[in-house]
Amino acid sequence: MSASPPAFECAGVEKLSCRSRRRVLALVLGLGVLLALWHLGTTGLIDETPPLFAAAARGMAETGDWLTPRVNGLPRYDKPPLIYWLMGVSYALPGHGVWDPLGSWAARLPSGLSCIAVMLGLADTLLRWPQADDQRPQWTAVAAPLAFALSPLVLIWSRTAVSDALLCALLSLSLLLQWRRFAEPDGQPWWAAWVVLGFAVLAKGPVAVVLSGITLLAFGLLCRELGLLWTRLRPLPGLFITAAISLPWYAAELLVEGQPFWDSFFGYHNLQRFTSVVNNHLQPWWYFIPLMLIAALPFTPLLLLGLMQCRSGGSIPKHSLQQFAACWLFAVLLLFTTAATKLPSYWLPATPAAALLIALSVRRRSRGVTIASAVTVLLIGGLSLGFWMSGQWIPLIDDPEMPSLAADLSSSGLVLRAAGWFTVAALVGGLMLRWSPVQRLVAMQLPLVLFHVTALLPIAELADRLRQRPVRDVAAQIVDQQRPDEPVAMVGVMKPSLHFYTNQVVLFEGRSDGALVNLADRLLHDNRRGWKGRPIGPSPAESTVLIAIDRVTSEKPYWQNLSPEVLGNYGIYQLWRLDRSRLQRRADALVDDGVTLDWREPRPERY
Repeated sequence: MSASPPAFECAGVEKLSCRSRRRVLALVLGLGVLLALWHLGTTGLIDETPPLFAAAARGMAETGDWLTPRVNGLPRYDKPPLIYWLMGVSYALPGHGVWDPLGSWAARLPSGLSCIAVMLGLADTLLRWPQADDQRPQWTAVAAPLAFALSPLVLIWSRTAVSDALLCALLSLSLLLQWRRFAEPDGQPWWAAWVVLGFAVLAKGPVAVVLSGITLLAFGLLCRELGLLWTRLRPLPGLFITAAISLPWYAAELLVEGQPFWDSFFGYHNLQRFTSVVNNHLQPWWYFIPLMLIAALPFTPLLLLGLMQCRSGGSIPKHSLQQFAACWLFAVLLLFTTAATKLPSYWLPATPAAALLIALSVRRRSRGVTIASAVTVLLIGGLSLGFWMSGQWIPLIDDPEMPSLAADLSSSGLVLRAAGWFTVAALVGGLMLRWSPVQRLVAMQLPLVLFHVTALLPIAELADRLRQRPVRDVAAQIVDQQRPDEPVAMVGVMKPSLHFYTNQVVLFEGRSDGALVNLADRLLHDNRRGWKGRPIGPSPAESTVLIAIDRVTSEKPYWQNLSPEVLGNYGIYQLWRLDRSRLQRRADALVDDGVTLDWREPRPERY
């Protein structure tokens, strides 16, 4: 990448030739494919949420009902349909089961492509509008996408089959288009950002509009350009476009599903999540401050420097990207700090803003840059030391679902491989002192790309073999051993992937004695699409039930002495064929002892 200005320019590009811009974008695209798509489908779906998304999307492709997502025979109202539609397109491709046997490639592809889209959006914006004092915009345009993609949060969610990465991408692209329109209205259509925002609302709901509004309001106040922002962005007709794209599905779903959809999507998954704690996700008010620091690792010192630099500069619209990124990050921090329910994934929409702040913080030499870069090198060195000392902490890993993880991880050598790449990154950052700060940043980032490919992905594959493959083996045994119309249940550790891989209704219950009572009653009375409870009778479908049960649950006294037929052992799981009469007698005895069933009580996230 050359730092000297080219001899010619193309429309909309400052200081960089069309050829230079295309080369940088091609490089960013290649890095994005490596980080987000490499070995995308080599591991199965990770319980518990991704299989719910994948099952709903595959169900749409199989049934042709593209309106209402359904999982395990029940409607799933918690997310709008865009993520399901995108997954479902891949599931609908001919021969899908042959080239995607685990079903995870199709489910994860939207998240992977979302990551790449953000990387390209960041790079293209920085190439077209180099910021003040940026003497090497090509390097900055590589540093920012890598700072985004190498965030620990992005490394996880860009390969997770949920809607968070899609929301992050659509909101980020909408905000970047908003800033581009503000920076240089000529040639930048005002409506494009609002179109993308409409699809963001179809990805995860009205939170996209709220975050966009807070960002633009904060930016207008910071730059004292609210009037100019209003004139150039045209928010009133823009919001009409957003509504025209997003609202038809909401209206159709409300018309078809009625009050249950309203109560679940708007009442529980939006209003109640914001105003009260759900699913025990109680965190202190300052939760997202340390999460912000962790999500920027190992370049957190540069993020803090970038935030400090926002106190000055940026008076010219096209040089205000750093201030815009700070307002963007602040919007996410403000909204979700005030929310009662807090999850790590809520910070994901802030990671592109953090990446811009990291990359732009080192566009020129200064004492602050020198100090922050030195601290970054020390931090990377400290992380490498932690990996080299893995023999001290790996034995402390104790996951009951993966009892052999510590031993297998130690023998694999993968953690030491990670230590090697972090050591290379620290050495590069410490030795290349004559390079510009942004060049050193990219030089430190590239070994971390190799860490992801050669260490982190193999570790994920190891965890998949230990944690998820036993569930897939149980599913395969169920498909092989199941009698016609014989019901299937899973008790104890509940894995929705069992439903996904058997592609049939599974009755899920927990570990308590009430779970046994619930299961017996549900076999009689539960009614959902694809399953109807039936009385105990003489036929195989009426007299037995297949139960996947984990070892801890099977040792509970109320599951003892039921004389099941054990069809197989798979990791921590067993597959039982159990006589329903014995199960019912045990349930009756528990009821006589005061145990009550509660499966009929409304549960918003029931599957």
